[in-house]
Amino acid sequence: MSKFTIKEVTTRRDLRKFIAFPDELYKDCPQWVPALRGDQVKSLTSCASLKYCKHKLWLAYDASGKIVGRISGMINPRYNELYQKKRARFGWFDTVNDREVAALLLSTAEAWAKEEGMDEIHGPLYYNTLGKQGMLVEGFQNRPVFNTLYNYAYYPELVESLGYEKECDWLEYKVPAYEGATEKLRRVSALLAERHGLREGNIEELKKDPAKVKEFFAAYNESFAKAVLNFVPFTDEEIAEEAASFIPFLNQKTSIIILDSEDRLVAFGITIPDISGALQKAKGRLFPTGWLHLLRALRHYETVDLLINGAVPKWQNTGISAVLHTWLGDRYVANGTRWALSNPQIETNSAVNVWARYDSELYMRRRCYIKKI
Repeated sequence: MSKFTIKEVTTRRDLRKFIAFPDELYKDCPQWVPALRGDQVKSLTSCASLKYCKHKLWLAYDASGKIVGRISGMINPRYNELYQKKRARFGWFDTVNDREVAALLLSTAEAWAKEEGMDEIHGPLYYNTLGKQGMLVEGFQNRPVFNTLYNYAYYPELVESLGYEKECDWLEYKVPAYEGATEKLRRVSALLAERHGLREGNIEELKKDPAKVKEFFAAYNESFAKAVLNFVPFTDEEIAEEAASFIPFLNQKTSIIILDSEDRLVAFGITIPDISGALQKAKGRLFPTGWLHLLRALRHYETVDLLINGAVPKWQNTGISAVLHTWLGDRYVANGTRWALSNPQIETNSAVNVWARYDSELYMRRRCYIKKI
């Protein structure tokens, strides 16, 4: 008889325990970056993606009643329809270093997925590509950027021992930002900008104009549709929700949008100061002082987070990245930025090769696992 039991999260009290568990699990881990509690509540109860996604939450307990693990099972019907799959997802997966606990958590999610008619499960994933995804398999010594997962080194060993196999890897790089663009990159950038009438768009105008925000996310949807594995275009509600969460923090000092001669958006580089240290100090709460830590972090540019970078399909593989990197590089030099941390990019995407131009280093590798059920 197992010494562990599992219970579905059905009450607000259970939900608070579900959200709090990793902070206890990682309390002695210097790399751990707590998520804001309020953001977690919304993600798990009322975010726009839950308008069409199904999900369940479970907690695992030991014989003394102590929580030893958590997991969420999710089904995104828009994904399954788009890719002609019958797949569930698992996420919010955290566990003590015990194979029996991991097996109990994953088997519970698998059983639910089978009841829902699914024949595969993969993860760790979010409902869509807006959230945290990918189990860390390299770079455990590094602190993650705020919108990515962190886990102990024993996690991959546990899931692999339970029949999960690699579906894909995402790579993140640490890139020196204090030298700016090379002369070769500047020449290419200048030629492209002159030939196509490229210019910088105004970030402040974008922030104030709902139509421009919608245009931006339409370009985002279009730019990642074929380049990002498992990508599902965002609904209007998801776009509005995401815009409200990060558009107010954009500024001309760190981010850029590039327009063509007819004022159409062709590429974008959305960068923010690294706020992971501030979130560690905030310990998951904005009040009473967490917001002060975040505000201070947003004013320091020594390390920046390359949150979203891309180009619409027409401009991909045209050299537009030379323009984007040159213009962003000038900002970084002006701001005294030393390091840029890239967003996770699928290893099969040719865009990941751009970091070879710089004296970059692999910062983290994260993996999506899959299993037939």
